[in-house]
Order: sequence, then C-alpha cells, then structure tokens
Amino acid sequence: MKIIIAALPLLLALAACGGGSPPAENRSEAEAGHGEEGIVPLTVQQIAIAGIEIVGTTVGSNGGTIELPALLESDPQATRIVAATVPGRIVELRRNLGDSVRAGEPLAVLESREAAGLQAEVQRAAAGAELARTTLARDEALYARGFRPLREVEISRAAAKQADVALRLAREQVAASGARGGSNNRIVIAAPMSGRIIARSAILGQNFAADAADTELFRIAQLDRLSVTLSLSPADAGRVRPGVMVRITAPGRSQSARISFVSPALDARTRQVPAIATLDNRSGQWRVGEPVTAAIQLPGGGDATIRVPSTAVQTVEDKTVIFVRTDTGFRAVPVTLGRQDGAMVVVTGGLSGSERIAAANSFTLKSALGAAEAGHED
Repeated sequence: MKIIIAALPLLLALAACGGGSPPAENRSEAEAGHGEEGIVPLTVQQIAIAGIEIVGTTVGSNGGTIELPALLESDPQATRIVAATVPGRIVELRRNLGDSVRAGEPLAVLESREAAGLQAEVQRAAAGAELARTTLARDEALYARGFRPLREVEISRAAAKQADVALRLAREQVAASGARGGSNNRIVIAAPMSGRIIARSAILGQNFAADAADTELFRIAQLDRLSVTLSLSPADAGRVRPGVMVRITAPGRSQSARISFVSPALDARTRQVPAIATLDNRSGQWRVGEPVTAAIQLPGGGDATIRVPSTAVQTVEDKTVIFVRTDTGFRAVPVTLGRQDGAMVVVTGGLSGSERIAAANSFTLKSALGAAEAGHED
C-alpha cells in the first residue's frame, strides 16, 4: 500500500504532463492521445511503478489471464550455501563465480588454528586406541596361558572399545569441520553438491572469527530447474491452483511454466499472496535473478458471459468504466454491468471479451485521468 500511495502523485504528474517522456517512436501516438477523451498515456515502467495489474477478461470456457511481473530464482531444494565451518583465514580460492563444480571438489582452503587442534586430537585418539589394542592382545595371550585373570582381560576389552569410540568421534569432528589434505592446520572447503556457483563472497586473505554473523563463502545451485516467484492479489489467488499453466516472457524469449505452490497466507509486508511456478531451464536460456512477465491462464466456466475483477470497475463522471490497455497506456471504456459473481462482476455491454484491462490499483488511472483532464481545461 505504501508503494501505491507513493506512486500515485507520480502518476498524476505523469498523466498531467503527458505520461512522462515516451520514446521518440511513441511520442506522436502519446501526443495524439491527449486529444482523445478518456486516454491515460503511460509507459510500461510507469505502469509497473504504480503497481497496476493487467489481466484478461474471463469469457465462457476461457478463464482469462493474469499478467504480472515475476522474478526467476534458483530452486530452494537445489541450492546450497557453502560456509566457513571454523575460525580461520582463506589462503586459497580454487573456484570462481560461474564455474561448474562436482560434489566433493575443493572450493577454497582455510588456514585455522582450530583445525590444527582437531588434527592433534585425532592423533592423540589414534595413539590411545593403538595402545589399548596392544594391551588387550597382550592380556588375552597371558589369559590363554593362565597368567592373567579374566577380570583384567575384560577391563582391557572395555578400555579398547572406549579408545575406538574416542578415535571415531575425533575423526567425525574433523570431517564436520572439513579439514582434510594439505597440512594439519588447513581446512579444505569442498562442494556439497554438483551445480554452478551463482554467488561468491569469499576473498583471499579474509578472516573468520568464531562469532562471525556471516560466514558464507559460496552459493551453489542446480540451474536445470528454476522457480518463478509471483505475488497475487487475494482475489486472484482464489482462482489460481497448483498445476495451472503460466507463460513466462522476456525480451526474445517465451516459455511455459506450471504453478507448483500458492501460499495459504498473505505476505505480512506486501499483503499479497506469494506463489511459485516451476520453469524447465535445461536449455540454459534463463538466468537467476532475471525479471520476467508471467501470464497465468485461468480456468473458466461453461457459459459465454464476460467477467472482470471487481477491482477493475471505476466511476468517471457518473459513468461506469473499465480501463482497457492500449499501445500507449489505457483508455476508459464505458461498460454496462450485470450481477456480482464473487470477486468478479459480469459485463453485459461495452467489452468484446478480448481486451486486456487494468484490475488491481486501477483507481490510480481514474485519478490520473481526472488530473490530465483538469490540466487540459486550464
């Protein structure tokens, strides 16, 4: 809501002065729009700033579409953060941003006093285990010859088991820290999975303290499948189900995805409903962090009635209008309404059913139109 309120004065100013400075090839069309009644010339960027949602009308068996901005992210189930496991200093970097790696390949080497302590503990535990095994073998041999009581043999067996446990625990601590290879004071940070390095914050010579808040070195992701993150209005979220198809578009590219998750709760900050679609990226043409446009195809009913979201309906000069998307912005089209159908309203006249219209935040267009017409009267 704060974004909408902040964008409203900008929209009013843009509409009053002709929607900003459109590109040269669109300027003549935008200027021509000023002479037509009910025209609000806006660029794609201005529409995005105002948070205006563009949807298709629902006609018969066609449920219409919801068109909104989205963002590509790596699949959370196929992304791993590689962090410094112990205090130390980075002395080697063996992989860089964008490199492909296999599970177990070394990424960096840390020099650590704690690593030296862990390796020393393994050596002490190994020496203790070796001594316990030697003592047990000697006592068992003496017992077989009748020179040792069974009680002392059992004590030696228990001591040998305890020594083996201590050695195993020391080795597990070393494995958990990542210390291996090189020398006793080195820790080799290895890739936990195969994939591509999509982020690298590690710097040669960087130090990590025991209480460091952030110890991330690398981020690895498998990029053959990406997540498309969407934010739906509560009204639209009620019509979107997992499995619904989404058309993802970007300059020069277009591909289908499928809704995999619609949140049962609103985002506390945006008051929108988070949703996720899954996009096949085995071709490698899509990138993590890329902004795209998502068009969600909605299921419809069995009749030929035209329906639009109730948020698309506005009143301008005592006329009921809907703002229809044009090449240069929006046009206020007078319509005749029928019954209310949940979050949708039936349109009995004024639309053909093929239009793309402004739904959420369409009231900003009403305000911008009023400001533009007032400017013309002056």
